[in-house]
Amino acid sequence: MTTTKGKIQVLVVDDSAVVRQVLSRELARAEDIEVMGTAPDPYVARDMIVENRPDVMLLDLEMPRMDGLTFLKKIMKYYPLPVIIVSSLTPKGGELALEAMNSGAVEVLCKPGSALSVNDMSADLIQKIRAAARAKVGIAQPQAPPGGVRREIRISQAGMTHTVIAIGASTGGTQALQTLLMAMPSGSPGIVVVQHMPEHFTASFAQRLNQLCDIEVREARDNDSVLPGLALIAPGNYHALVKRSGARFYVQVKGGPLVSGHRPSVDVLFKTTAQAAGKNALGVIMTGMGRDGAAGLLAMRENGARTIAQDEQSCVVFGMPKEAIKLGAAEFTLPLGSIANKVVDLVNTRAA
Repeated sequence: MTTTKGKIQVLVVDDSAVVRQVLSRELARAEDIEVMGTAPDPYVARDMIVENRPDVMLLDLEMPRMDGLTFLKKIMKYYPLPVIIVSSLTPKGGELALEAMNSGAVEVLCKPGSALSVNDMSADLIQKIRAAARAKVGIAQPQAPPGGVRREIRISQAGMTHTVIAIGASTGGTQALQTLLMAMPSGSPGIVVVQHMPEHFTASFAQRLNQLCDIEVREARDNDSVLPGLALIAPGNYHALVKRSGARFYVQVKGGPLVSGHRPSVDVLFKTTAQAAGKNALGVIMTGMGRDGAAGLLAMRENGARTIAQDEQSCVVFGMPKEAIKLGAAEFTLPLGSIANKVVDLVNTRAA
């Protein structure tokens, strides 16, 4: 087949002819993207991948003949390429999507439906395809040791109570966050996380992390206190703001317009953390496309917080950390496997 040189070549795999048609029509709006083919099932898709090697694949998970998750595992073994999961907005869809992310998919997106209009989906889809086309597929993620970082933890009680750790991530962030949070000791200061992810999927993501980590991990609820040993994940489609009332830090969960192109926005988390916690905060910006979080991390540093950016080699997409580094917002630039130790070092130093 003939393709246009320079455009991102996309393969759409979905058993629904309507979905294939809608996705193809919406992607035709982007000048730098071309749908090189569509496939109703994995067997047809496999032949198209072998013959034409697309840059990005959009993959449904629930299909006849072979489910999308099984197909994804086979493709990542023999013909690895960036894959975006296009899944139903259901609890089951969320669990399958997370399993797919652990199997090598780089992004997840909700199908248009009652909760998401086609217009809402289109802009997000195009942005995710551009990020996926630049993603490093199959990079090895460091494994966190069981029981947190393997060294003495000297976080004082005072340090734990009055420190807030804010973390932001996007493309590639689910695996990176798993690595980081699994390495955090049970007595860690309170953590608030923004991971760009659709509504409802964040609950499944938090539940999975909670099963793997020493610290408690759950989706944030409005007015939740930020407590030692607890990580709160901002719910999809809502912003998470850190607030202070006396000596208590808490999270405000609210709607509102997109900020820096996202809801939840890393910039919103970082800027409100800077205002509420000042030098008692620590910010970490991780893998992801775009610049969400860069200005917020700069605000944190200017208010006295310690700040860390994930380095290029360990990022799936070196976008958000790169922008933060360019602004001078990152005090340290570190590989993923070193971030947890540095966080503990910095908290211990402040508590000493």
